[in-house]
Order: sequence, then structure tokens, then C-alpha cells
Amino acid sequence: MTEPLTPASPTIDTSASRGGGADRVELMQTFVRIVEAGSLSAAATLLGTTQPTVSRRLQMLERSLGLRLLQRSTHRMKLTEDGERCFARAKELVTSWEAFEADLRGTGEDPEGTLRVLVPHAFGQEMMIGPLADFLERYTGVKVHWFLRDDEPDFIAEGLDCAIHVGELRDPSNVAIALTDVPRIVVASPELLAGRPLPEHPSDLASLPWLSLSTFYRNEITLTHETTREAVRITFDPRMSTDNLYALRSAAMRGLGVGVCSAWVMAEDVAQGRLIQLVPQWRSTALPMYIIYPYAKYYPARLRRFIEAMRCTIPAVIDAEQRKIR
Repeated sequence: MTEPLTPASPTIDTSASRGGGADRVELMQTFVRIVEAGSLSAAATLLGTTQPTVSRRLQMLERSLGLRLLQRSTHRMKLTEDGERCFARAKELVTSWEAFEADLRGTGEDPEGTLRVLVPHAFGQEMMIGPLADFLERYTGVKVHWFLRDDEPDFIAEGLDCAIHVGELRDPSNVAIALTDVPRIVVASPELLAGRPLPEHPSDLASLPWLSLSTFYRNEITLTHETTREAVRITFDPRMSTDNLYALRSAAMRGLGVGVCSAWVMAEDVAQGRLIQLVPQWRSTALPMYIIYPYAKYYPARLRRFIEAMRCTIPAVIDAEQRKIR
């Protein structure tokens, strides 16, 4: 069901007032909003009602199903095993009902509502804000909750609609659409290389201090020649390890060591001479980038339009950055 245009009266719970004839779809919608929002108070804000009303609706749903759906404490809320199963079915039911209402009104293709999107931390801060802004300007009825994290999500437990993911996928049950490949390059600062001959072959890199990006490489990495496909493995004891692309970039610019990183992160620094791309004919394996989302029989227009927009814009964004260092 669509969210009300004006908040409901704080003293009247319309679903509770119906007693035995309470609207099950409305109760399911409340449950879905609680899980997606992460708290009863946040769900109440989304639904334009009060926290006690949301709590009563949840209790009515649990009583009607004979199941405990949420474990709640002062500081935490967690789905029970039954709650996880119920959420998956409830979200499908609510989405289908919203589609039914939209079809009756003739607005089925007009995106509206809120999208919950997970994106890689660095990429979501820098490269995707432009495409996101373009999307929101085009579809004014859509709002987006933008979460930054680098791992593959649990869509049901986290109440997410979709995710942009870089790297290999673990869960084959999700729908995954390949967007592009993210090249990775070897870089170091001019200060680190001062007084040293410029490396000509990957074997020359072993004698330099190294930085490790723990999410992708720790103490060894393989570089492959773009033309001959010769592969060389380099082992090292890193001076610094991090799981953050920006921290690696900052450390490389300070001259702490050689780093291997997604080309788009370093492209501007290489173009401006703040970093030097080493052995440019040799690359680490490019990382695949996907947009992923859980399988469902129906996808709301806001999700369909977002997927279409990202399929068009993300490859162009990555390519534009890559051209800076070609």
C-alpha cells in the first residue's frame, strides 16, 4: 500500500479499530516497514502514525499467525527464524498489493516510494552520487536510503532492495546483472621512487615496500601482461594493511609503499602526477561489478528504473575515469 499523504491521527489505529476484520495487508505492510526501517519509531515515521500504533499492529500480526516474528530489546531488534520467512513472503505480498493498486490507478510505470540500496563504501561516496542525483532528478517520486558497505548483503535480514557489488558473488540465489569490470593498477608516489630506477618488470617491485588491501590481497599478488598474458606472482611483507580504498590511496601518496587499487580511485592522482602508475602494461585481475537483488515475481517500477539507470551510467563512469590514465 502507498504511504499516506498526511499523517494518520495519533489517537486512532484504523487497523485495530476493525477488530477481527483488521486489514491483514496493512498489518503485513507495517511488519515490512519495521524490518526495513530498523525500528518501531522509524517505521511509524514512514507510515505517518505513532510508535504505539505500530507496536499494536505488530502484536496483532504475531497473534493472528501464532508466531513470534521479532526479538526486541532496549538496544536491538532482530528477526526470529519465523520472522525471516515471514518477511520474505510479506514483502512479496505487500509489493504485489502495491502493484495491484498502481495498476488500478494507471500509475504502474510511474516510480514512487523508497529504495534501500547498498553500495561499496568508496564507490558509493564518490563515483555514484552523480548517477544517483540524475536518477532522483528524473524520478521525483522516489526516495533512496543509501548504505555504504563493501560486503555482499543479506537482503531479507537487512530489508534491502538491491546492491551494487564489486568482486565475486557468494549467493547464487540472487539475480545478478553484470555492469562492467573495474581495472586495478599498481601505483607509488614520486617520493617513494626518488633515487630508485623506475621498475620495468613486476619482479622489480619485490624490493619495494608494499601496502596491502586486505579485502583483495594480503601478502602476494599476481600481475598479468596485457599483450603476452605472461603472469608473475609477487610476494611481500606489507608495511601497512587496510580494508579501505581511501586509506590505501592516502598511504600510497605519503610514500609508505606500493599499492594495487581500482584504477578509478587513483586515476586523477596519476593524471596530476601525485602518483605514478608502475609497470603499466601489467595489471591485476579486473574486478567484476554487478547490480544484485533478490528474485521476486514482481519488481516495483522504482527498482526497475534504478536498475536500468545503473546499467547505462556505471560503465560510462568507470570508462571515463579509466581514460585519464590510458
